[in-house]
Amino acid sequence: MMMPPNPVGTTQALDQRRELHIFLNALMFFTRIPVPNNLPYTDDMQHRSMRYLPFIGWIVGGIGAVVFCGLLFVFTPGLSILLSMLATILVTGAFHEDGFADFCDAFGGGYTRERILSIMKDSRLGTYGSIGLIGILATKYLSLSSIEVAKVPLALLTGHSISRLMPILLINTAHYSRDDSSSKSRAIGKKGRGADFLLALCFPTILLSFLPFHFVSAIIPVLLLTTYLFRRYLINRIGGYTGDCLGAIQQIAEVEFYLGFVIFQNLHL
Repeated sequence: MMMPPNPVGTTQALDQRRELHIFLNALMFFTRIPVPNNLPYTDDMQHRSMRYLPFIGWIVGGIGAVVFCGLLFVFTPGLSILLSMLATILVTGAFHEDGFADFCDAFGGGYTRERILSIMKDSRLGTYGSIGLIGILATKYLSLSSIEVAKVPLALLTGHSISRLMPILLINTAHYSRDDSSSKSRAIGKKGRGADFLLALCFPTILLSFLPFHFVSAIIPVLLLTTYLFRRYLINRIGGYTGDCLGAIQQIAEVEFYLGFVIFQNLHL
């Protein structure tokens, strides 16, 4: 005797498949990790994939941590940190670093909204971008090198995850600045649903629970204040954010987290 189809089970299976597709869209957009060629894509899927951005931080930071720990058997901690940074850049295709460099070029060399937006569309790297990129990567390296070796993996995991929450905050509290729909980040440049934000918040929160409460209670307000001031600066200059601005705040927040880690460690709080 044939059993009737279970509509509830079918619906759950479809929901799970759609959720997997949303996650894979995040993986495709924010990393160079291969995904199936026949992966379904819609603007809505890409938009909702932002909820997994802090989890992408788990993946990227995890790769950096594994590379760091593995290389410690043959290299010094400093060289291991440098190569782990290169590994994270390779796995993301320098996605956020490119945004930070474009941000530096545009806001360093542009004096009007139109000029700033025009420079950010230019694929060439200028003086401001070069200096900014060298500066932030050097700061990241020296900060990680100042952290106790045993704590570097957790710092990498948490730093990559919590910093990717800041672009989501920016998206949810500001407007997309460009008027055209040609930008690759246009599909994600929309305010998300409350449930999406709560899910995104869970990923860094889990990692933060492994860190001292005094450090967490100090670094979170600093990151939030930085994001707020960054948001105000963007609104005053160009009326909102662009994809490059999202990459910039991620890089700033990541380095700020490592610097806070070093300060906390040195003060023995």
